[in-house]
Amino acid sequence: MLLWLLLSGPSGAEDFLGAPVIPGAMPLIKTDARLELQTNLRHDEVVRFYKEALKGLPDIRYREWKEATYIEDDGKKPWHSITISKGAGSQTTVIIVKDNWTWIIGTLLLRFVGVFVVLMVLFIGLAVSGKIISRVVKRMAADEPPGS
Repeated sequence: MLLWLLLSGPSGAEDFLGAPVIPGAMPLIKTDARLELQTNLRHDEVVRFYKEALKGLPDIRYREWKEATYIEDDGKKPWHSITISKGAGSQTTVIIVKDNWTWIIGTLLLRFVGVFVVLMVLFIGLAVSGKIISRVVKRMAADEPPGS
């Protein structure tokens, strides 16, 4: 069956928001922003299908987690991620999620705040070290004999 999936490839497969949908999977939940599927294929077979279907596309990242494989698009595609669960046995769940502004704005805000936190830590460190060095220099100047 896996050979048939790989040979039929993404060209014959249906898609959701431009992301390929594995043929023969049973839809559990389908909304405008999320598609949840269940298939009788093993996790590695489903991952192999998606790697083949998404081969050559820029901005695709694969992450192997303990409980799932996470495929993320960092580009301009309408879908944001595909999560392939590592369930027990031959039942595998695939979740395709639409890209949304909440995620985009949250990521940008996190980076923006992170830069200012780093700058504040550097500023405080420089201010403290400046005070210490200033006091040490004043003490050294006060301890020197006046004619040397």
